[in-house]
Amino acid sequence: MTSKKVFVSGCFDLLHSGHIAFLTEAASFGNLYVCIGSDSTVFDLKNRYPVITQDERQYMLNALKCVHECRISKGEGLLDFVDELDDIKPDIFIVNEDGHTPHKEALCQEKNIEYKVLQRIPYADLPVRSTTTLRTRSTIPFRIDLAGGWLDQPFVSKYFPGPVLTVSIEPTIEFNHRSGMSSSTRNKAIELWRTALPSGNYEQNAKVLFSFENPPGTTEVSGSQDSIGIVFPGLNRLYYAGGHYWPATIESIYDEDILKWLEDRLYLVALGPRQQGYSVLSNTHIDESGARALSVAAEACWKAILDKDIQAFGRSFRESFEAQIAMFPNMVDEETLQTIEKYRPVTLGHKLSGAGGGGYLIFVSEKPIENAIKIKIRRRDF
Repeated sequence: MTSKKVFVSGCFDLLHSGHIAFLTEAASFGNLYVCIGSDSTVFDLKNRYPVITQDERQYMLNALKCVHECRISKGEGLLDFVDELDDIKPDIFIVNEDGHTPHKEALCQEKNIEYKVLQRIPYADLPVRSTTTLRTRSTIPFRIDLAGGWLDQPFVSKYFPGPVLTVSIEPTIEFNHRSGMSSSTRNKAIELWRTALPSGNYEQNAKVLFSFENPPGTTEVSGSQDSIGIVFPGLNRLYYAGGHYWPATIESIYDEDILKWLEDRLYLVALGPRQQGYSVLSNTHIDESGARALSVAAEACWKAILDKDIQAFGRSFRESFEAQIAMFPNMVDEETLQTIEKYRPVTLGHKLSGAGGGGYLIFVSEKPIENAIKIKIRRRDF
């Protein structure tokens, strides 16, 4: 009986035990073909070149006994492997949880290829590994804005005051670059502090990071929710009033029951990085009614989380996003809306990560969402 052809794709930079565990499990389904992103594609997707060149990565993967053949993908972007896929004609396409995207799944459906999503499970008692941790050994977190995003910009909050809700997220996976997880601010934090946030007063540290990212003369100032969302652990309510860059008040929640309740009901589905040259500030409709709707939805979202009311949380989470796109229509495209509709029957609320399009769809759900990414909210250090 002829073995099935199994296909995987990825960067596979700094080959580690997590890669080997994934490739070994994938190979259990048949002859394993691996396609790796070229050096230029990795740079386009991650804003950095791989440590190991494409030729050396190909050599190492071909040397593994679980790999039947490794090729360098000829294309570009997240689906850089399409030509190789058509040539190899695999029976099964395999990804791990943080490699899953609706685009890959749709491509497999179109080409009648079985699509499997594997969980990240380290071999035996070995530690969980990722290229990110090996590359930087950085514990500096990412951030998610749950509701009210854009109110941290004076050109919005001048019309109506209101809160932005943020959570600081542990770097458990290599979140996509340009994905609305505040990766650009995080890069500035790494430049400033290297591998870990400094100890001390959260607000002072957040102001240092905000100032470092926005030196005098900056024309497009990054909102302060990015620096605050990274530095402040837990769940935070940042109240913006009077058209100022810094919030008038910051209220933080560290209660374990609330944080656990929240992270158990949030699910991320990758859409891929935001496109280069993308302009979310084109075609805007910013006015008092729009800013008010965003503020009201964010306040309702805060109350729902504190009450642990899942129905109200899902509804206000969605309403905050709808208020955003009413003012910033370029935040979404038809493909994103179609993906939202696909998940709507099994979710209670949805939004895009950040406020700039692309990245991740974040869903609120009482039940697990298949193949979605789970987050870990950063707790306080005592």
